[in-house]
This record gives sequence, structure tokens and C-alpha cells, in this order.
Amino acid sequence: QVQLVESGGGLVQAGGSLRLSCAASGRTFSRYSMGWFRQAPGKEREFVAALIWSGGRTYYADSVKGRFTISRDNAKNTVYLQMNSLKVEDTAVYYCAAQDGGSWFPSLGNKYDYWGQGTQVTVSS
Repeated sequence: QVQLVESGGGLVQAGGSLRLSCAASGRTFSRYSMGWFRQAPGKEREFVAALIWSGGRTYYADSVKGRFTISRDNAKNTVYLQMNSLKVEDTAVYYCAAQDGGSWFPSLGNKYDYWGQGTQVTVSS
């Protein structure tokens, strides 16, 4: 069982930056591939970024490529999402998720086993 708790959301002006954190419980955090998803009001949840368990591969949605960076610190059981050059359209609730298993499905939400409660990111114009 893994519990995930996001933090770091808030209100920021367009062009600004935020860093989201996702703290995981459990001693086996390093074996999980991690992902970030987001859901804006009235829209479906969408994939943002993912990082394979070994840390050697990342995958990003086209809409955030070059602006967002996912990373992890296994010693702290934490995954991060650094968000730069934020746009109004980045406004959403951001969720982190953990995926167990040998195969990696970075952008498929239904392949993730555990989810956090979400943190709100609001980007103003």
C-alpha cells in the first residue's frame, strides 16, 4: 500500500513557476514509476508527466514539454514537478500517481495503482 500526498500548489501569475511535491509512504517507493496528471474544471483528467521507477526515462505531454520537469528523490520518498513558464491553461488540480509492475505505461491513468488527493494550481493572467 502506498499513500501519496501532494503539496506546493497555489496561485501564480502567468510566466511564473511552481514546484509541486508528492510525498509517498512506504519503504518500496523506489520500485514505483510515478506520474503527474491534472484535471481542469469541466474537463477530463489528462496526463502531464511521468518518470520510470529507475529514474532513467521521462515522458511528457506535448503541452508541457520544455516547461515542466519531473524528478524524484528516493531517499525522501518524494517526486517533484517543476513547472516553469506557467500559462493560464495550466490551471487545474494536479494529482500524483504511482504505478507498480515491470511494464511502464506512463500516460495511461488506469495503469496507475495509487493516487494522491490533488493540489490546486491556479495561473492568473
